[in-house]
Amino acid sequence: MLELDLQLATDGRHPDEAQLRRWCELALRQRTADSELTIRLVDEAEGRELNHTWRHKDYATNVLSFPAEIPDGILDIPLLGDLVICVPVVEREAAEQGKALEAHWAHLVIHGCLHLLGYDHIEEDEALEMEDLERQLLAELGHPDPYAGDESPNEKDPE
Repeated sequence: MLELDLQLATDGRHPDEAQLRRWCELALRQRTADSELTIRLVDEAEGRELNHTWRHKDYATNVLSFPAEIPDGILDIPLLGDLVICVPVVEREAAEQGKALEAHWAHLVIHGCLHLLGYDHIEEDEALEMEDLERQLLAELGHPDPYAGDESPNEKDPE
């Protein structure tokens, strides 16, 4: 079971909670335990501030993933962590990249959830594994390959 805490800190258009939940559940289905996460939808100012604070990059990015850091044996809770998604960046990227807005949202939510599960794209082999899983999950939703036409898996900035 998924417990999703949705926080709206923007007036921008965004998917409804049911859509966000569907994409999270798809990305997390490999996990047999219950899951708890927060998705915070933000404007560009908050997205930029968080990206600067946590990644030392002075711009708003599409998605930030904050995995929960719970010491083993201390607490037995299903908390995975938090996703922060910058609504104006998602909209702008979809338009610039010629992607359907819903497909881009689904990709970024799935991408963020996979980060919460420990997937990463720093090393090329890990990036390829993560991207393959993203492609499979998005195909199940009827969305095209989000990486079609990309040159290198390590040059993207969904984080």
